[in-house]
Amino acid sequence: MGCGVSKSNQFHKHAVKAIRAAVLIQQWYRQYVARMEMRRRYTWHIFQSIEYSGEQAQIKLYNFLGYLMDNFTPSSNERNLISHIFRENEVCRDAEWERYFCYQNIEVPEIYSGPQLCFPLHVEQVVCMVEAFRNKKQLHSRYVLQLLLETWRLLRKLPNISRISTCHSKEITICGDLHGQLEDLLLIFYKNGTPSLEKPYVFNGDFVDRGKDSMEILLILFAFLLVYPTEVHLNRGNHEDHIINLRYGFTKEVLTKYKMHGKRILKLLQKIFSWLPLATVIDQKVLVLHGGISDCTDLGVLAKADRHTYVSALRPPKKKKKQQSSTGASIDSDVDDDLANHRLFQRRASFTCPKPLVARDGFPNRSLQDFSDRIKVNVEDELTDCQQREKESQASLESVASDNAKEEWKQILDLLWSDPMSQDGCIPNELRGGGCYWGPDVTEDFLAKHNMQLIVRSHECKQDGYEFCHNRKVLTLFSASNYYDVGSNRGAYVKLGPDLVPYLVQYQASSMTRELTARQSVGQTERSALKVLREQLFSHKSDLICAFKSFDCGNTGLVSMTDWVTAVESVMRLGLPWRMLRSQLVISKRGDGLIDYQQWFNELAIKGANADHIDQCLLETLYRHRSTLETIFRIIDTDNSGFISPSDFRQTWKLLSAYLKMEITDEAISELAVAIDSNRDGAIDIDEFMEAFRLTDKKSRLERGRSMFMVTTTDLTALDQDEHV
Repeated sequence: MGCGVSKSNQFHKHAVKAIRAAVLIQQWYRQYVARMEMRRRYTWHIFQSIEYSGEQAQIKLYNFLGYLMDNFTPSSNERNLISHIFRENEVCRDAEWERYFCYQNIEVPEIYSGPQLCFPLHVEQVVCMVEAFRNKKQLHSRYVLQLLLETWRLLRKLPNISRISTCHSKEITICGDLHGQLEDLLLIFYKNGTPSLEKPYVFNGDFVDRGKDSMEILLILFAFLLVYPTEVHLNRGNHEDHIINLRYGFTKEVLTKYKMHGKRILKLLQKIFSWLPLATVIDQKVLVLHGGISDCTDLGVLAKADRHTYVSALRPPKKKKKQQSSTGASIDSDVDDDLANHRLFQRRASFTCPKPLVARDGFPNRSLQDFSDRIKVNVEDELTDCQQREKESQASLESVASDNAKEEWKQILDLLWSDPMSQDGCIPNELRGGGCYWGPDVTEDFLAKHNMQLIVRSHECKQDGYEFCHNRKVLTLFSASNYYDVGSNRGAYVKLGPDLVPYLVQYQASSMTRELTARQSVGQTERSALKVLREQLFSHKSDLICAFKSFDCGNTGLVSMTDWVTAVESVMRLGLPWRMLRSQLVISKRGDGLIDYQQWFNELAIKGANADHIDQCLLETLYRHRSTLETIFRIIDTDNSGFISPSDFRQTWKLLSAYLKMEITDEAISELAVAIDSNRDGAIDIDEFMEAFRLTDKKSRLERGRSMFMVTTTDLTALDQDEHV
């Protein structure tokens, strides 16, 4: 008996130890998961904040250029430099455009080994084209123009809102943003099958930009649309906009891949984008649109809108009188070299008699001092002429500024740019700079008004590829996996049957990602995000030092952690958890808890351009506004050659300095031009210029002349171990 009791006690002790060990392991694991989730969230926050900041900057730039168009005389060089991007409002008959886009004079050489198309298309040809794109082959420009022209003709016949049913196919597949990532589209087709009579698809916008294969994605989707016009449905996204394409890579991609006929291809794509349907309704119960809704969204208004007039949804279309040619046909300035002289004269007073700015009150409403010496107008005469023309054209101006026209434009802008929020109400989307945030109450009212049960939208990258909100009545769907970096997010698509219950499918397009552990995946994404953030901080060095000095009254070079956090957020305005990020960004630790901010900039380990002879503040401006500067370059590069002249280079900087409200001397501009034009050929290469002022992170061990996608799992494992020794 005694021995039995002893064994029982011993067993009890072992059991207690085992339970305690299990509890400790469980606590450790929970803490580990919590830390990983915290790292994942702030990494995501970094990427998303910088992305939305870029979108906001692009909208501000476009509004600023629109301001110049409305307030500068047409005789000014500055207005002429940017006028071509606003020509979407000029009228031209479809027959004239089709002659401009004619492909028949383009010969396909015998050595061409890519896919060949003949029309009407058959599915076998499309499958062959998809396989050719998988093997990195390129479609000849003749076939590109022919396919795009056929697509344009078809889209002009479609309504603004497509209405489809599950009763025939039993199941409809919906895909979100693809953003030029062909690997994701091919994986979707592999897992789910290609479009067919039995397999209808809805692609919910943002097919282009950021990724390197936007053109191939468009050609695949358009080809399937031509073969299966009732089974393939394409909604417009906010990136189906030539103004956005200037910043985010699609314009550059087309001009790189199609050097000879790229300009015509881009112009035809502008037409196609403007004719893409705005939304799709499934079984009268599910609304599929790209961005979202607002408290004034009305499907009846959207169904009647002239969608093709919104070549860029960022700017309301302006109705203009048709200018007749000698044959009686309307003329577009991309088809004919010049407009009639009296049309130019009608615009002369726009600077001296400016129209009120709508939705641009955040931009300079002044004459730009940099250009004032070039504007030669007689104010009194111009004002008299302006008032007379205002009276003569009062009827047309009232039509353009009518409440109905403004409401239609606002609804389209909301549809393409809006995001949901958790609280009730509807407020402007200041983070992106366009559209609105709408709450659960707006969703409830909209669904009740239109007798619907679900909104499927895209527009936002989600870590799991999808996210429900508003009591599961709004589904966000994002189909571009590894969007910010390898391992940053999954992609997803959704299948809807007759019961309209969403069946979601997730995936990772990169095989490398599937080989990583959770710790390696989070670690790699975190390193990439911190690298981008360090570059952003370094490019604001002067402003940050001024902010630090406002707290450092004794000029000691030291600030407290609280003051460091306050100063960094006041300058960066990214809404990031800086207190949490401090341990990742500030390496040296003092015993008193203070931060040496001068030493901190050295610890950021950012290497700038080798241009010591150029003013440091000017270089920081370059770093901060690199994308904006490249966008202006591409606007001024009217012949899409990739080169601009020194005089246009100076005008570029005049525009940028006026936009940023900063002073830049002609001497500084000349020094920049000389530094870039190294071969002294009299022209400046845009790509070389942007590369010359690229920031590099010396701390990043992944950036050694090879892409992040070429790093092996073994490399990452070794790096992960090194960082935790």
